[in-house]
Amino acid sequence: MLTLTENASTIVKDIAAQQGGAESTGLRISSEDPRAGLMVTAAEQPLPGDQTVDANGAVVYLDPPASQQLEDQILDASVDEAGRVHFALAPEA
Repeated sequence: MLTLTENASTIVKDIAAQQGGAESTGLRISSEDPRAGLMVTAAEQPLPGDQTVDANGAVVYLDPPASQQLEDQILDASVDEAGRVHFALAPEA
C-alpha cells in the first residue's frame, strides 16, 4: 500500500482544507492514460473501485491501476518558493 511521508500528509491535508469540502476530501491519484503518467486531483470522495489511504488524517484515493503501480511506493511532497506543490515517489526500503 502507498505510504505517505509526514511532509506529504501535511501538504495533502492543507490541499484538502483549501477545497472547503467534507472531511473525506483528499487527493485522488489516477492513471487513466498510461502515457500521461499519474494525475493528481482534489476529490471529495472516492470513485467506485478506488483504494483509500488514510495517513495521519490525510486522505488519498487511488484508482485501481494507480493502486497497483504505487503499491510499494512512498509519496513525499514539498512546496517550492513560488508556492507550487511537488510530489515525488520512492520505492519502500
